[in-house]
Amino acid sequence: MELVPTKRLELYAGRSHPELAQEIADHLGVALQEANLKNFPNGEIHCRFGDSVRGTDVFILQTHGEPVNDSIMEQLIMIDAAKRASAKRITAVCPYYGYSRQDRKVWGREPITAKLVADMLRVAGANRIMSVDLHSGQIQGFFDGPVDHLLAMPVLIDYLRQQGGADSVIVAPDAGRVRVAERFTQTLHADLAIVHKRRPKEAPGQVQARDVVGAVEGRRCIVVDDMIDTAGTVCAAADLLVAAGATEVWAMATHGVLSDPATDRLKNSCISRVVITNTLPLPPERLIDKLEVLSVAPIIANAIDAVFEDTSVSEIFGGENQA
Repeated sequence: MELVPTKRLELYAGRSHPELAQEIADHLGVALQEANLKNFPNGEIHCRFGDSVRGTDVFILQTHGEPVNDSIMEQLIMIDAAKRASAKRITAVCPYYGYSRQDRKVWGREPITAKLVADMLRVAGANRIMSVDLHSGQIQGFFDGPVDHLLAMPVLIDYLRQQGGADSVIVAPDAGRVRVAERFTQTLHADLAIVHKRRPKEAPGQVQARDVVGAVEGRRCIVVDDMIDTAGTVCAAADLLVAAGATEVWAMATHGVLSDPATDRLKNSCISRVVITNTLPLPPERLIDKLEVLSVAPIIANAIDAVFEDTSVSEIFGGENQA
């Protein structure tokens, strides 16, 4: 007797970003399953899936938003529950990957917490990880299994094309973002500029933008980065660009972390438009007038579908997501 196995996709989500989870489920055309998450009086998290996941392809979605540690722990507990319920394959979908900035040792006696998070996801039972715009490509090597590195760049580029501005300049806010900025310039056939910055050793939380390399005078400058946290980097870059003669400065980033005092800095800065994606939830008090939020739900949904159908994720991005 020959049995033909049936494939079944199940999508579960933690509580950090329910709006994004529902949007992804809608794009996939599947129901968002009930994980029955709750907290004990002492703060411990409990999870019990409402239906059987035996033999299924389970995708557990959780962006590592505030509070970051609770979000990560909640996802680990959900993964453990799926593993112990005999799921066939478990994918940890982390639109924003927590602790990604600590991906190497800059000074002695520091942790590499991006690696630690990858280890915890693996030990909990994840077979693969899916994330959007990791802080650095090397994080893919921290996980002992497949990592699908998705890009928000198609969404951001579509937005720029709709807005026009043929004489725009793509600006890398520091040396680490030059390669990403170059991808924008190649696709948009735009010029590239680079801001040289330094973080004083005596004041690690501060940023000093010191010089601009590239022709920006009389042009709209679009500063692209992977995230905006306290907005110190992007605001310092914007001040320098305006001083160099830029007519307008936009800021574009995938992850809108927007920790205090980011909202006040952006509101009072010379930046005229801030464009981010919805990888992280934003409370109403951070939705300032100059902020626009684009959705990455279609990209994540397409990637989930490709993994489930065992087709290529790279083809979604034309192979550009490998670096």
